[in-house]
Amino acid sequence: MSRIEVIETVWIPMPDGTKLAARLWLPEEARTSPLPCILEYIPYRRRDRTRMRDESMHPHFAAAGYASIRVDIRGYGDSDGVAEDEYSHQEIQDGHNVIQWIATQDWCDGNVGMFGKSWGAYNAFQVAATQPPALKAIAPVMGTDDRWREDIHFYGGCLANDNFWWGSIMQLYNAMPPDPEIVGKDRWIDMWRQRLEGAEFWPAMWLEHQTHDEMWRRGSICENYADVQVPVYFFGGWMDLYRDTPFRIAEHLSGPVKILMGPWAHLYPHEGVPGPKADFVAEVTRFWDHWLKGTDTGLMDEPPLRFFLQDSAPPTGTHVQREGQWVEEPGWPSPNVEDRTLWLNSGTLENNPVPGAPMSICSPQTFGAAAGDMCSFAIPGDMAADCRIDAAGALQFKGPPLEKPLELLGQPLVELTVSADRKQGFVAALLVDEAPDGAQTLIARGFCNLNQRTSDTDPQPIVPDAEMNVTVPLYGTGYRVLSGHRVTLQIASAYWPVLWPAPEPVTLKIKPGTSKLNLPVRVQSDQAIEPRALPEPDEPGVAPRKTKVRSGSMERSVHTDLTNGNVTHRFFLDGGVFGPVGDFRLDDTGTVLSDVSDRLYSIHPGDPLSAVATMEQTAGFEREDWSAKIWTYSEQRATTTEFHLISRLKAWAGADLIFEEEHTHVIPRNGM
Repeated sequence: MSRIEVIETVWIPMPDGTKLAARLWLPEEARTSPLPCILEYIPYRRRDRTRMRDESMHPHFAAAGYASIRVDIRGYGDSDGVAEDEYSHQEIQDGHNVIQWIATQDWCDGNVGMFGKSWGAYNAFQVAATQPPALKAIAPVMGTDDRWREDIHFYGGCLANDNFWWGSIMQLYNAMPPDPEIVGKDRWIDMWRQRLEGAEFWPAMWLEHQTHDEMWRRGSICENYADVQVPVYFFGGWMDLYRDTPFRIAEHLSGPVKILMGPWAHLYPHEGVPGPKADFVAEVTRFWDHWLKGTDTGLMDEPPLRFFLQDSAPPTGTHVQREGQWVEEPGWPSPNVEDRTLWLNSGTLENNPVPGAPMSICSPQTFGAAAGDMCSFAIPGDMAADCRIDAAGALQFKGPPLEKPLELLGQPLVELTVSADRKQGFVAALLVDEAPDGAQTLIARGFCNLNQRTSDTDPQPIVPDAEMNVTVPLYGTGYRVLSGHRVTLQIASAYWPVLWPAPEPVTLKIKPGTSKLNLPVRVQSDQAIEPRALPEPDEPGVAPRKTKVRSGSMERSVHTDLTNGNVTHRFFLDGGVFGPVGDFRLDDTGTVLSDVSDRLYSIHPGDPLSAVATMEQTAGFEREDWSAKIWTYSEQRATTTEFHLISRLKAWAGADLIFEEEHTHVIPRNGM
């Protein structure tokens, strides 16, 4: 193995004079024999917040014979400028320019690959759509092709509380300072002030766009799949949010597409929880070798799609390992998957419709206590718990005990003939695996804003008590329901704290024998070949270079105030989204990092207008010669006609308060 040079900061010039900060891993031979380059381009601060994660990948790409570069987006880390929004036109154009700059460096042979998780998956798709000549392949990990249907803002046209949560996370990140050791002690405060003064409150900005408008079309490659012409290797997980994208891109992208869907939460496969893990670096390097070096690794001769079918498992908010089986498919739609219809009869799921007396449900506003997060980060307690916790608040339709296992692969659909007694409302549908002992494990879920039943660009009021035919797509799944278990469907009119509630309690009514559940059933083949074993991640060769300086704690709880009936979910994390619990020092830079977030969702079971979401956060940076701290607070409430949000921000350089602001935001409700 050749020696690898690590260049802490490389400056990449943009045409407007802005400079982006990057960290570069360079094999020794690249100085005399140029190599292909692997790019990761995200906002989460290469100098500190993602430093340890970066170390688990970029040095290994360099060891495999690639230059590897990690670039901070404009307005983040040590890069110049101010962040505008996720996936702004400026960000994507900068990404295009970064690739062309890389291709002209004397250490690059002109071939570039791009990868990234979450934000880095989104912009890998979007930068590829601009078709920079040097970009030869992309490996998006856990992102989406459709920002309206499958981003964190709206689920099934319903307002997701993740819009508030993630926007509040970015309120903090958008306010973080550059490092004076990198940008200069005479410059860092001015750069920081520019960010603080230029930052918008993204939850309110996003909430101004409650329909499928240009905000969400921008950055959604589904608007024109033909723009993406490079080969794609997509990595995803069933505990992640982006479970439908692999099926859509496998069907619609015209170029070579590979898919690997594991049981994982929102983590790289080599970090994967639940297990089994997979060696992401080894697997994606086979892809890079084929498309960037022209080496025949055999990867593209294998079936293009690989999915992990999870076996039935007891419900728990913390899955560490899932039993199951890897399966491969020749394409999508797959000839091995067929639709199977079950009719919603009087509390049952059956092969044939049976008319019966109407069934109605007005779910308590607290329905959803077992939901976990739509996008698990494998933080203890953030996966769905036992659905029996909520079952009394939903209509339940149960199938008979299975005589043999039922394999599901794809996106289930619920077709409902339903009425509602209010002008606004939504349907929540949960597909559940019920064990012989009655325990209920979530398989998939989906939602439908009834005001967008005919159009997601022009919401229309519900006609109270009038029947509507609506389709509720459930999120994609790979799941094997074991024999003796039942397939169960729950239908509810609330789903807190995942979705913001309708303005009034809503009663849904369904006539048995008129609605159905369509399941994507995988038919086993006796000729199926056992898939190639995926490599397991190597143990780290070098211990992480960090030292814990203060222990922290976490809490995920649900509290009922018996004096007034209010129910509050608390999500407390002393360690931040990307870091371990507590404060720690990066030993090679000497910087001590701290992150604390406290998120609360409170509601009364009978009053949707009692809903309130709050989030308080602090982030700190400490070194012998440097100290900076940010504090943020955000809040969301609603009336029958408006959303009311509050944002507060303070920043300290050492002991000096250098910035403070507070804003209120009033936004009309538009069918939400």
